[in-house]
Amino acid sequence: MILSAVKELIGRDCSLDLSKPAIMGVLNATPDSFYDGGRYNVTQVAVERGLEMALDGAAILDIGGESTRPGAAAVSIEEELNRVIPVIEGLRRKTDLPISIDTSKGQVAREAMAAGANFINDISGLSFDPNMAAVAAESGAGLFLMHTSGRPEIMQQQTNYQDLVAEVIASLSHSIELAVSAGIAYNRLAVDPGIGFGKTVVGNLEILRYLEQFHQLGCPVLLGTSRKSFIGTITGCDNPNDRLAGSLATIALGVNNGVQLFRVHDVAPARKAAMVAWAIREQQIP
Repeated sequence: MILSAVKELIGRDCSLDLSKPAIMGVLNATPDSFYDGGRYNVTQVAVERGLEMALDGAAILDIGGESTRPGAAAVSIEEELNRVIPVIEGLRRKTDLPISIDTSKGQVAREAMAAGANFINDISGLSFDPNMAAVAAESGAGLFLMHTSGRPEIMQQQTNYQDLVAEVIASLSHSIELAVSAGIAYNRLAVDPGIGFGKTVVGNLEILRYLEQFHQLGCPVLLGTSRKSFIGTITGCDNPNDRLAGSLATIALGVNNGVQLFRVHDVAPARKAAMVAWAIREQQIP
C-alpha cells in the first residue's frame, strides 16, 4: 500500500495537519444542493452550523454558494457572492478554523479570500475560469483541485473513458501543472478525483478501488463521497438522509488507502469512522 508522505497542507495564513485524517465540513449556502439545500441559506443559520461542525471536530469548513449536483444550473457571480460572503465574514468573526470557498469562479474566490477564507476548492481543477490560478497565487490560498468531465449541467452526459483512473490522474496532473506555472507552491495543492462528477456508478467504484494510485501525484488526496447517489444505488436508499452508513464505509476505505482529507456533511460520525480506520491501519491509538 502506498501512503502519501505529505503531512501538511498550507493555506493562506494557516495550515492543515494531515498526520491523521482531516475532516472538511460541507456548508452549502444554497437553496438547491442535493442533500442540505435550503437548510443553511440564511446567514445566521449557516454560521451556527459552521460553528457546530467546528465543535464536532472539523479541520476545515467548505462554504459553497452554487450547487454542483448533476444537472444543476449555474448562478451569477453576484448571487454566489451574496450567499457566501456574509457566511465567511460571520464565521471569521467567531472562529479561526480554516475556511475553504467552494467555487470555480475567480472573482468569487478573490472576494472570499478578502473576507477571510484560506483555501479555494475548485471543482473544475482550474479549467472553468482562466483567472482562478492567478487569484490563488496572488492571495496565497491553498487549492483543492478536483476532476470533472464538464460543467454540472452536462457532466453526466460525459461519462465515457478508455481508462478512467489513468485519465483522471492525467487531468489532475495537468491541473497541478497549471497551478505551479501560476506560481502556486506544491505544498499548497491537494487533489480530488471527483466522485460523482462525470462518472457512472461503476466508474465511482473503480476510482474507490484504485484510490492509492492517486498518491503518485505527490499531493494530499481529498475524497468527497458523502451521501452521494451512487451510495443510494448500491444500498437501495433513494433518500440522501438514509446514506450515512454507506458514506462512512467509503471513509474507512479511503483511510486504509492513505486518503488524508474527507469532505462530509456529517462531521462527528465521519471523524470517528476515520479515526478507527486510522488506528487499525497504524496499529496505534490516535
